[in-house]
Amino acid sequence: MKKYLKNIWQFVKTSTWLKYAVVAVFAVVFIGFVDENSVWSHFRNKQTISELELEIEKYNQEHERNQARIRQLDKDPKAIEKIARERYFMKTDDEDIFVLSDDLEEETPEDDNETVE
Repeated sequence: MKKYLKNIWQFVKTSTWLKYAVVAVFAVVFIGFVDENSVWSHFRNKQTISELELEIEKYNQEHERNQARIRQLDKDPKAIEKIARERYFMKTDDEDIFVLSDDLEEETPEDDNETVE
C-alpha cells in the first residue's frame, strides 16, 4: 500500500497540470464546505435570515394590532369595560356573573363488568 501511494505521489509531483488540478480541487472543497465562510454556511445563513424576516413580519403585524387596540381603548371607555367583564370577570354591584364551561367531564363507571337491565 505504501508503495502504491508513493507511486501516486511521484506521478503528481512530476506532472505539472495535475498539481494545479489537485490544488484547485482542494481549494473548491475547502471554500465550498470546510471554511466557516463557505458556500454551505452561506446558504444556511440565508435560510436563517429568511426565517427571521418572517418572524419580524409576524411581530410587526401583532404590534400593529395591539396599537390599534390601544387606540380603541383610549377613545372608548365601553371597550375597557367590555375587556374587564370578559377577561377578568369584573362586574357592577347590582349584577351576578355565571361562568359556564364547555368542558365535558367524562363519567367513568366504577365497575365495567356490570350490566344495566
